[in-house]
Amino acid sequence: MTKKVAFITGAAQGIGKAIAQRLSNDGFAVAIADFNLEGAQAVAAEINETGRAIAVKVDVSDRDQVFAAVETTVAELGGLDVVVNNAGVGPTTPIETITPEQFEKVYAINVGSVYWGIQAAVKAFRDLGHGGKIINASSQAGQVGNPELALYGGTKFAIRGITQTAARDLADQGITVNAYCPGIVKTPMMMDIAHKVGQNADKDDEWGMQQFAKDITLGRLSEPEDVAACVAYLAGPDSNYMTGQALIIDGGMVFN
Repeated sequence: MTKKVAFITGAAQGIGKAIAQRLSNDGFAVAIADFNLEGAQAVAAEINETGRAIAVKVDVSDRDQVFAAVETTVAELGGLDVVVNNAGVGPTTPIETITPEQFEKVYAINVGSVYWGIQAAVKAFRDLGHGGKIINASSQAGQVGNPELALYGGTKFAIRGITQTAARDLADQGITVNAYCPGIVKTPMMMDIAHKVGQNADKDDEWGMQQFAKDITLGRLSEPEDVAACVAYLAGPDSNYMTGQALIIDGGMVFN
């Protein structure tokens, strides 16, 4: 049986890297897709010690680049079964400070990339003659409003809606579409958000982090591997009867 193939955006660091490593451990060949090609190559080299990975440079806000990256993945890894639209940015944006330029950039990266990733996945799955799984990165901040994250939170709420609609539109093609909603994860992006929130209040980084972390029921920050475990479930056969859902993996911050 041919090894299954997963394409993961934003996989040069943080949650995306952990997802790539976990899916490789689960038997997938993986494409490490990232704007930071050097970082993607380093992750691919690490995975290639025990598995199969390639590095692909992509600006996820550019539709043509996303399609090209998916096509490269199919050509080099021999197929495609799972697309993880993980890439995103999380600027700190007190609501009165948001500029048109920030709006356009954040929505192009966080929301545009999900549209283009879904489109590219559907084309690839159709060309290959089978269905597949599309997995999108939402957030705990896409479930409830978080302080000073109006732009980021807006994009993550949007991704939940896109996921639900795509699930309905694509079910008859054998494609499931789900999302995962991390909480406060120890990644470079989250540390930068905490720093800026603290700075805006004339406080330190730890204070900034606690503004997000104080309500975690399990009493600890998330590791990227916690999130990767949730994505592994969505990528594997045990989730075959699930679509249109947004699984919250936040240590107990939001209860639905």
